[in-house]
Amino acid sequence: MWKWGKRLSVLAAILLLSVFISACNRDDASSKVKMEFFQNKPEAKGSFDKLIAQFNQEHPDIEVTQVNPPEAETVLLTRVVKNDVPDIVGLGATDTYSILAQSGIFTDLANTKLPSTVDPIYLQMLKDVTGIDPVYGIPYAANANGVMYNKTLFREMGLSVPKTWDELIATAQKIKAAGKIPFYFTYKDDWQTNLPFNALGPNLVGIDFFLQRRENKVTFQDKYREVAQKQLELLKYGHGDNFGKNYADGNRAFANGQGLMYIQGTWAISEIRKANPKVELGFFPLPTGNDEQAVKLVSGIDTLLAVSESTPHKKEAEEFIAFLLKPENSKQYITEQTLFSAVKGVTQDDPSVAELLPYFKAGRVIDFADHYIPKAVQLNSIVQAFLQNGDINAYLAKLDREWDKVANRR
Repeated sequence: MWKWGKRLSVLAAILLLSVFISACNRDDASSKVKMEFFQNKPEAKGSFDKLIAQFNQEHPDIEVTQVNPPEAETVLLTRVVKNDVPDIVGLGATDTYSILAQSGIFTDLANTKLPSTVDPIYLQMLKDVTGIDPVYGIPYAANANGVMYNKTLFREMGLSVPKTWDELIATAQKIKAAGKIPFYFTYKDDWQTNLPFNALGPNLVGIDFFLQRRENKVTFQDKYREVAQKQLELLKYGHGDNFGKNYADGNRAFANGQGLMYIQGTWAISEIRKANPKVELGFFPLPTGNDEQAVKLVSGIDTLLAVSESTPHKKEAEEFIAFLLKPENSKQYITEQTLFSAVKGVTQDDPSVAELLPYFKAGRVIDFADHYIPKAVQLNSIVQAFLQNGDINAYLAKLDREWDKVANRR
């Protein structure tokens, strides 16, 4: 009897101890700050997963989880309507960001230490895009839009990198005369038709055009005729199925030597290398005019980092962003993604983009045109239709008409 009583006492003690440990564990779990990092780039998910794992390991009291759904911007806008804003948001400096920033759903980070770590040129881009002064996003990584070229094929034909518009067209003519493809166009995807537009507009007309267009002081019909003419001129030097090939087709084709030039963004480099790791790539800004010194590289904010105004974890969210902005972490991210860092002093060493670095160093960069055009304008489909029908007057008139429709609704 005594033995059974003793055993029961021991079992009771063990049970009490297990309950106590379980309660402690629950307390530990409940005290951990859990945050959601929502970002819109599927190709960057792996890179962010690594950085998040490192952050979580270094901050045992914080747990960051990444969310990266298909059609991320649409999902984000839907969640905003439902008052379900993620703690931390990563997206490009697009019209979607502008709308969200102006709506007040993000925290103003101007008085934190975060803005001082990034290049002021990108902070100014955010102000230009939104038209407001508060720092609702911290620029993290930038991309570039220009002309990718096959260095091996250029050498074989004795070609040099064109620095002016006339040189670009002369180069394209020489390639075409040799029976080869000057530019590999992928215009089955309407967003691809925007790439020349994004370089021509800002360089030939300027970003101020969009700020003035918001005030109804200028029109596309007044200012964008040369842009439209040059969009059509480039199309003469494509291949036999410009509107039948999409982005994925183009990456594979260009990787395997079909086409000497590819008007594209730096984001395509990793995809091209997947198709052919040995391809020797170069990159130069699209020379939009004949004054070499006036040509600027089109570079926009690929990812910015914003904190929800409604999150109860602003301090921890800022801590996570500060972690991502550390030079070594920024370097890791841009190396894996072939992007450019918005963090001061962090450089991109990939040889394929070496020719772009002097433009960054000299500050000869300008933002993407479509970052300033409301998403509801449906720019991509308008440009694609224009390149198919070639009607400049109808094209420019439609851009003005659609802009005004959206402006009247806002």
